[in-house]
Amino acid sequence: MHSVVISGTGLFTPAQSITNDELVESFNTWVHQHNAANADAIARGELEPLGESNAAFIEKASGIKSRFVMDKAGILDPQRMVPRLPERSNDEPSILCEMAVAAARQALERAGRTPADVDAVIVACSNLQRPYPAVAIEVQQALGIQGFGFDMNVACSSATFGIQAACNAVQLGQARSVLVVDPEICTGHLNFRDRDSHFIFGDAATAVLVERADLATSPYQFEVLSTKLLTQFSNNIRNNFGFLNRAAEEGVGGDDKLFVQEGRKVFREVCPMVAELIGKHLEENDIEVSKVSRFWLHQANLSMNHLIVKKLLGRDATPEEAPVILDTYANTSSAGSVIALHKYQDDLPSGALGVLSSFGAGYSIGSVILRKR
Repeated sequence: MHSVVISGTGLFTPAQSITNDELVESFNTWVHQHNAANADAIARGELEPLGESNAAFIEKASGIKSRFVMDKAGILDPQRMVPRLPERSNDEPSILCEMAVAAARQALERAGRTPADVDAVIVACSNLQRPYPAVAIEVQQALGIQGFGFDMNVACSSATFGIQAACNAVQLGQARSVLVVDPEICTGHLNFRDRDSHFIFGDAATAVLVERADLATSPYQFEVLSTKLLTQFSNNIRNNFGFLNRAAEEGVGGDDKLFVQEGRKVFREVCPMVAELIGKHLEENDIEVSKVSRFWLHQANLSMNHLIVKKLLGRDATPEEAPVILDTYANTSSAGSVIALHKYQDDLPSGALGVLSSFGAGYSIGSVILRKR
């Protein structure tokens, strides 16, 4: 059994960003148009008028101030409110592949590695562009990696689940190193006409290189001490889009074919589950919670993260202990916790302990205990 390290991380950030004010202006314009077009039905009591959104409320409720997106114009167009991402020919790199490769190259550079040093690619994300061929195999080809690749989806926990799969492969000698990439175009499955959720998501891609500790030469290494996963079925976060939709015409275009959630239930049920799993994971490894210098948590909601860390520490966490990228990136699903790791790791001294954790639909929760080398 080989010891394993994360030797490099990478991040692709889209060039375009949308502020809360911009998003709300577009949403409220659509609301006014909808209410005007249905004024008679609303007056007769046959239809409820739609309510406006509010930028200040969005920030207070979520901690989100803006989000990076792959297409700003399509989202902000009140007549469209969907990103415009033209289809590409089969001979062109897919958009997920393009994002993944950009993040992967940065991770390889930080690790001091080339594609020749990598034996496998895992693309782990909440929404895959197609069923097959696997995006991971496309990324593998684009980078020139020899070996194998596969896609996996555990929603917002995909990154931590992917890291465990990569660790297993490296520990068992099936690969010298594995590239785990998380390309997320979350705006593609977000209903921008749902006032309760239109502000939640942004787009990004992350990558981590998992490799044998005895081969790693990077100055950015984190030893993977342990991983722990948990799933428990829940309908409170759901997306019913799939290939069988065409076999049931009555459901085509329904709201449930995009992201839907029962936000209050998720908050109430997931926070204690995450805190309990991380606490048990640390206890199983004889690590006191107070010895953990950093918690790189899934970036879905600021209040959730504050509550989880408070349950663990018994007090409010400092910004250094639980860094936030949610304010400018919004929820980027599986990429969120890795963005936090990528941006807030270099200041830690050798020997410092950290926990990378993600949680989301499923329910699914992942915890990775890391130690700076």
